[in-house]
Amino acid sequence: MSPLDRKLLRDLARMKGQAAAIAAVIGLGVLMQVMMGGLVNTLDQTRQTYYDRYRLADVFAPVTRAPDRMLDRVARIDGVAAAETRVTGSALIDITDRELPIRAQAISIPDTGGPRLNDFFLVEGRVPSPGHPSEIMLLEGFADARAIIPGERLTATMNGAKREFQVVGLVQSPEFLYTTAPGELVPDDARFAVIWMRRAALSAAYDMNGAFNEVLVALNRGANVEVVKAKLDLMLDAFGAAGAYGLEHQASNRFVSEEIRGLRISATVVPPIFLAVAAFLLYIVISRMVQSEREEIGLLKAFGYTSAEVSIHYLKFVLVIAILGAIAGALGGIMAGRWMAVFYQYYFKFPFLVFELDKSSFVTGFVVSILSASVGSLFVLRGVFNLTPAVAMRPPAPTDYSRAAKFSQGMRRYLDQPSRMVLRRLLRHPGRMAGSVIGIGTGMALSVATLTMMAGFERAVDLTFSVIDRSDMALTFVTPLSDRAVIDLARQPGVEHAEPVRVVPVILRNGVHSYNGAIEGRVQQPQLNRVIDKRILPIEMRREGVILAEPLADILRVDAGDMLTVEVREGRRPVLEIPVIGIAQTMLGAPAFMEIGALNRALKEPGRVSGAFLSVDSAKRDQIVAAIKDMPAVAGVSQKEDARRALVELMNTGPGATRYIMTIVAAIITFGIVYNAARIARAERTRDLASLRVMGFTRNETAFVLLGELAIVTLAALPMGVGLGYYLTYLIVEGFSTDIYQIPVVFSPSAYGAAIVAVVLAALVSGWLVKRDIDRADLIAALKTRD
Repeated sequence: MSPLDRKLLRDLARMKGQAAAIAAVIGLGVLMQVMMGGLVNTLDQTRQTYYDRYRLADVFAPVTRAPDRMLDRVARIDGVAAAETRVTGSALIDITDRELPIRAQAISIPDTGGPRLNDFFLVEGRVPSPGHPSEIMLLEGFADARAIIPGERLTATMNGAKREFQVVGLVQSPEFLYTTAPGELVPDDARFAVIWMRRAALSAAYDMNGAFNEVLVALNRGANVEVVKAKLDLMLDAFGAAGAYGLEHQASNRFVSEEIRGLRISATVVPPIFLAVAAFLLYIVISRMVQSEREEIGLLKAFGYTSAEVSIHYLKFVLVIAILGAIAGALGGIMAGRWMAVFYQYYFKFPFLVFELDKSSFVTGFVVSILSASVGSLFVLRGVFNLTPAVAMRPPAPTDYSRAAKFSQGMRRYLDQPSRMVLRRLLRHPGRMAGSVIGIGTGMALSVATLTMMAGFERAVDLTFSVIDRSDMALTFVTPLSDRAVIDLARQPGVEHAEPVRVVPVILRNGVHSYNGAIEGRVQQPQLNRVIDKRILPIEMRREGVILAEPLADILRVDAGDMLTVEVREGRRPVLEIPVIGIAQTMLGAPAFMEIGALNRALKEPGRVSGAFLSVDSAKRDQIVAAIKDMPAVAGVSQKEDARRALVELMNTGPGATRYIMTIVAAIITFGIVYNAARIARAERTRDLASLRVMGFTRNETAFVLLGELAIVTLAALPMGVGLGYYLTYLIVEGFSTDIYQIPVVFSPSAYGAAIVAVVLAALVSGWLVKRDIDRADLIAALKTRD
């Protein structure tokens, strides 16, 4: 081992605290990169493998009723590799007399064998036997939530008739990774079921003998999806085609895709911030290290070491820290990625997991961490080349403080000598102070951003269920009914108020931009389910046009005053040109709103409603539940408290769980930055502090000279951390918000307060650790050190 390498090891041992803190920051950045990259790869590969293995369709084409003979024509469309028809229908499952019926979707499987497309994974039990119409399979998530096992019986209402079934199997399906009731956005295993039964039995229940109401299509590689969809719509138009849509618009796949997109954005935005902070810390450390070792550099050059060799020595110091941090981060990222992948497997209900690390994230993590660590040090090492042995071995010229700020007599009267020493050092070295302030402020900004994001989650829940949705129940009808149905609901004992809603499935288009969604017709001044603007003020439903949710307006690239093409996918299916008259703030989904009367007039269907929001007397809830169960026109009912609980669970698991990891990482980095700043200040002033002790200063007075500087720097960094955190929040929230749910950026005093407390606590702990080192310092050894 060369002498320079032995010196390198001694330097690392001497500065092990600082080196460990910087390596931890680098490691956490690489950890986030590897973990998120691995999650993106794992989710994407598992999803694709699951889809391929169980042959999930590429195109879905719902219709009202079409004869079976149309299947041959669909199969002959250019680009279609396979096609299959099926029968689907809504159902209601009765669990207990005191509980509202649970919404379910019934799906047919062929009378013999299994489906060619949209196959299922049998978890437990068996497939229904041909010729046994009472046998069904249930989605495993619902069965687990309701503690239903094969062999049990349950009652379900299909097409207005109650039927009793025997559960013979539990299944998982690639079509239902993310399960929500039709019209809802928040998944809840306990409130939505999927039923599979033989085609003949389900056709009889829904009067579909010899007919179907949905076509599934698999495409050849390279086939044009849009062309196939257009041909399907044209071919099935006479049979009530509701509009073919591709896999990208399928509800379950859409949510998984949005989650992968969010992870990909987070993997792009967050790790570079950590690595940039680490690079800045290394720049400070190496610059002060070179400055304090001027004499050693001169001696090394005098003994024949070239400038390049000496520079490489200090560069090795940086690289060792960066490489050790990157290795630790990569190993931690693998473990964290595996843990999170299993978590997501449970959340999305994958029957298997294809764990695949993103090799590029390893390369990117190592390369970026090493480059970011090296770039800052290279600016410092330029000075090593410029130092000649004679100059380097001569102590630096004393700094001229003649023009420095002087303390007035008044300040001398109120400030004791240690306090003046603290202020004098800060005023004479503003660059060093600024560097420490930037480092601590950046660490605090990470904490502010993650804590504010968590407050945004809570704000989203509060806005959704306290400000926007003020109903107790929401009913959906099987088909649009006369508005007298809402009047009859309002007359039910215990119903305090009933508010009608008309939901119409549509395709919204603005040039090349389109969105498969729905227009919700609301009363002019909604009270039970309101529409709000950015100021959280209710928006009145005007009759001149449509109001779009902000994420929908972004998707369609429109603003107030623009025109939209609206292709209605029910009834007569007209194509309308409707102006956009406003933009609404929503937390869930990407809806569009119109005044219900104007919507019905545009459809030439006056006085029609497809559901209602209810405000009820909690004391008469059981009576209302019994009345709803006897209404054959009701396709589904949901309670606000159930939806709230499901949304909180969604935000605390799966996608939301990542924010907890980011908060922990930000807290560790914040402490590392503060501790590193304290250690650097301690290393720079070892001889000065020892001199003070010899001159008669007490241990506490000596520690005050150093820790007072740390306290001022920390306090000065707090406003900067607040400002940086505010803007950083927008970047992080952008990665987590989707068109399924949106996270608002809110000013949360508690989030900022918690971040400030975290920085102050980190400073206190760091100060205590440094004071302990000061108290244990060897005064004689410190005083022997030459300036």
